[in-house]
Amino acid sequence: MTVTGSYPKEDVTFLLKDLSDLSIEKSTAEREEAIQNGVHYSQMLPIEYEPTKEYLQLFYDSLETNKRRVAIAAGVVAEQIVERRGFDTVLCSLARAGTPIGVLIKRYIEFKYDCSLPHYSISIIRDRGIDHNALQYIENAHPHASLTFIDGWTGKGAITKQLTSSIERYNQTFHTQHSAELAVLADPGYCSSLYGTREDFIIPSACLNSTISGLVSRSVLNREWIKRDEFHGAKYYAELKEKDLSNFYIETISEQFKNTRTEVNELLGQVKESYTAPNWEGLRSIQRIQEHYSIDNINLIKPGVGETTRVLLRRVPWKILIKPGTESELQHILLLAEDRGVPVIEFKDMSYACCGLIQPMEKKE
Repeated sequence: MTVTGSYPKEDVTFLLKDLSDLSIEKSTAEREEAIQNGVHYSQMLPIEYEPTKEYLQLFYDSLETNKRRVAIAAGVVAEQIVERRGFDTVLCSLARAGTPIGVLIKRYIEFKYDCSLPHYSISIIRDRGIDHNALQYIENAHPHASLTFIDGWTGKGAITKQLTSSIERYNQTFHTQHSAELAVLADPGYCSSLYGTREDFIIPSACLNSTISGLVSRSVLNREWIKRDEFHGAKYYAELKEKDLSNFYIETISEQFKNTRTEVNELLGQVKESYTAPNWEGLRSIQRIQEHYSIDNINLIKPGVGETTRVLLRRVPWKILIKPGTESELQHILLLAEDRGVPVIEFKDMSYACCGLIQPMEKKE
């Protein structure tokens, strides 16, 4: 049995085994200790963070402020997908941050071209790879279509690298020719060739967890519950139904499509004119931070607005770095940091607006 999620079935199909009956959540402290002692993050789930009223208000404010910006970026990505792949392609969102972005891209293509592309949400896990069973399911359902992989944003490029190596291995194993190109709404890490913008701004869906992603958890790969011929797993949080904002988010941004045609065309032209191949500038920023703070494990550095939000929501944060002059666009970051008592420090030499540093176990202060 697969997870259904709270989106209309026309918007997305989740290829994730339903683990809703299992209790596999760990507290933030338990999870952090386990991860830093070698337990893979995909073997457990964080407890879903319940945002305060103040934080939820910031989500609504950021959505109101950025809804056109997100709609325009989604349109720019969608136009490039249509230009490069045509209409015989399957949208494959990477669960879970990619799912709402995939829905928006699907909605834009329906709005602009009156064409409904198939859309699936599938799992990819750092150091474990993409779900081969999900890919084979899609191939069987759409034997002549190409695949277009979608995520929300880039950080230091871990998922980009994971997708590239996973698809290369999959193609060799199954004699296929899938492209590993990753389409993202925002590419502040400069590690994607198909993006809506390279600006590091708040994508409102990064502010929340399951209540912005169809009430679906992060994906899980634990052989205690998942057999080798089954999809990677996830939970559906039915108990959060009254707090679900997934469809509200989609409708709010989709409503902007009809008023952003000119801006989409203008930004699309700018993206094409100023395009540079991925140069991994974001990773160089991370290396400078790593050296400055003597951090041995690069996985403890989470760059960009989206990843910094995640650090504050479900990890044990150590410090938050922000680029000078970006404070006005990072109010939700500042509020969360204040709420959790995390120091905020200015750091000039990075390509991101902000960066979250996870507490190294040996450096507790």
